[in-house]
Amino acid sequence: MKKETIDRIRKFTEDRDWDQFHSPENLAKSIVIEAAELLECFQWDNDAFDEEHVKEELADVLIYCQNMLDKLALDVDEIVNRKMERNEAKYPVEKARGNAGKYDEL
Repeated sequence: MKKETIDRIRKFTEDRDWDQFHSPENLAKSIVIEAAELLECFQWDNDAFDEEHVKEELADVLIYCQNMLDKLALDVDEIVNRKMERNEAKYPVEKARGNAGKYDEL
């Protein structure tokens, strides 16, 4: 996310004094709830979904993820790149390409 966007999320939370409600547990719950609402967009039809609604729910997930990053003082690039390194080791291209199997089934 761009710095301006992150700053906007932080200001929104700060202006409303909502950080007091943003425990890691509450944020994790909120991420799951919003992810379920995102999934609901595709519940009955994978092709005929409301793209605007998908964007709203996905934005909610990302906003709560940014709040969680802030709460735990984590750097998104650091944790994503560390996870990508692990994924790349688990799923080497020569074994995983075109295969949806789990790493221990490749």
